[in-house]
Amino acid sequence: MEPQPTAAQPTAAQPAAAHAIETVFRLESPRVIAGVARIVRDVGIAEELAQDALVAALERWPRDGVPDNPGAWLMATARHRAVDLIRRRETYARKLAEIGRDLETAVPPEVPADPDDIDDDLLRLVFTACHPVLSREARTALTLRLLGGLTTAEIARAYLVPEPTIAQRIVRAKRTLAKKNVAFEVPCGPEREARLGSVLDVIYLIFNEGYAATAGDDLLRPGLCEDALRLARVLSALMPKEAEVHALTALLEFQASRAAARTGPDGTSVLLKDQNRRRWNRMLIARGIRALDRADATATGGPGPYALQAAIAACHAHAYTYEETDWRAIATLYGLLVARAPSPVVELNRAVAVSMADGPAEGLKLVDALAAEPALRGYHLLPSVRGDLLSRLGRTAEARAEFERAAGLARNEKERALLLRRAADVSTR
Repeated sequence: MEPQPTAAQPTAAQPAAAHAIETVFRLESPRVIAGVARIVRDVGIAEELAQDALVAALERWPRDGVPDNPGAWLMATARHRAVDLIRRRETYARKLAEIGRDLETAVPPEVPADPDDIDDDLLRLVFTACHPVLSREARTALTLRLLGGLTTAEIARAYLVPEPTIAQRIVRAKRTLAKKNVAFEVPCGPEREARLGSVLDVIYLIFNEGYAATAGDDLLRPGLCEDALRLARVLSALMPKEAEVHALTALLEFQASRAAARTGPDGTSVLLKDQNRRRWNRMLIARGIRALDRADATATGGPGPYALQAAIAACHAHAYTYEETDWRAIATLYGLLVARAPSPVVELNRAVAVSMADGPAEGLKLVDALAAEPALRGYHLLPSVRGDLLSRLGRTAEARAEFERAAGLARNEKERALLLRRAADVSTR
């Protein structure tokens, strides 16, 4: 008779189950944290309970198999542990009296909530993490950690700041929310408007991490893009008179429309000029156009940062070929964006547009002026752009060196492979 496997004697199926658990938790942890935070009213404790559910999955799934609905399993496990915690701790006695009895008999939902439902725990989590008791930087970092499931390293990369800085922001933010007893809710009236800017920034950064992952083996993380786009659409329904909400939604619709064309069959990155535009999702482009129209219709002053970025994305969406792109209009829009929301990254994007409208030499002047920017130190796209401009100017040796430097700075494997390939192509020429 064959011996039964034990924890010390893993089966061949256990590594596969462990991989499945990691994948599921990466996708489902934001929803689990948000659902549990509604119960315990503390995002730090909610994250710990979600981790407890992960540990339980690591113990049971390799033995019993991955459940049919792993997200619901994790949610149910975390919620039951939340109820147990409320029972055990005297400080939660009042919450147990109000909430605990119902939760003991409540059946956890087996399917995710309606994506268009305004009463959405994920949205509550965003607004809670964006409470004004936190600094703007802490709000965004905390929500990216809880909602996006990003590591501190990934968030630091997105912000171009040291990893310990992000770690400290997240820990302090959790403590502050707990100390101030911040309500887990979507605020109303002026308080909602006050938090809106941070909420939009958070959603945009989550989408960007999914659209161009800062690290790892995959260029895209579609789950993050889908969560960000869903939240943007929900927010548009919640705040129909806010132009920048519609503008952000338009921007994400346009960006998401290109996702299928951004990678080749083997997952390698495909540059914008080489993308098969027949693979662009015209339904999402149409949605983006309608959202941008709503942003224009509800605007009360000049265009905001997201409206300008959406207008830039619309220029790309309207061009059926790369050669048809209206680069002069894009350069003008980037100039307005620099004036409205200045940043070294926006300046770098403007340099690319100027190079396409007025030639690579003009773009190179702008890029070289950014070389001393502290925020761009270690940013792989700076030498990548410079390499492209040098290549177009025929300065191949310099271009190759820049592409190689960019590859050394890139942490995403697909981006690194693309940059090394471009360095090799320049050498061949």
